[in-house]
Amino acid sequence: QVQLVESGGGLAQAGGSLRLSCAASGSFLRINTMGWYRQAPGKQRELVATITSGGSTHYTDSVKGRFTISRDNAKNTVYLQMNSLKPEDTAIYYCNIVVLTTTFLEYGYWGQGTQITVSS
Repeated sequence: QVQLVESGGGLAQAGGSLRLSCAASGSFLRINTMGWYRQAPGKQRELVATITSGGSTHYTDSVKGRFTISRDNAKNTVYLQMNSLKPEDTAIYYCNIVVLTTTFLEYGYWGQGTQITVSS
């Protein structure tokens, strides 16, 4: 079993910054892709950013140039640095990791979600 613990959510003013963290623990051989998703009220969950085990990153267009995803493999942790926040960034943010299990299968896990609210 794998557990994810998110931290760093909260309230920010437009133009401000926040940093999210998501730490993984449990039984697995390796963490492959790590990512962040978000879900705003009344909308579907959408991908924000991903980072592969090799460090390749991908961002949704609306956050490019403002958000930065990174990971610390020694700590099994993924981060999302969010700068120049906008009210439209308000959502519940979820981390997602894909691990290689001890039975050599890939499996995805979700964090519990953390609320980000950006005021104008």
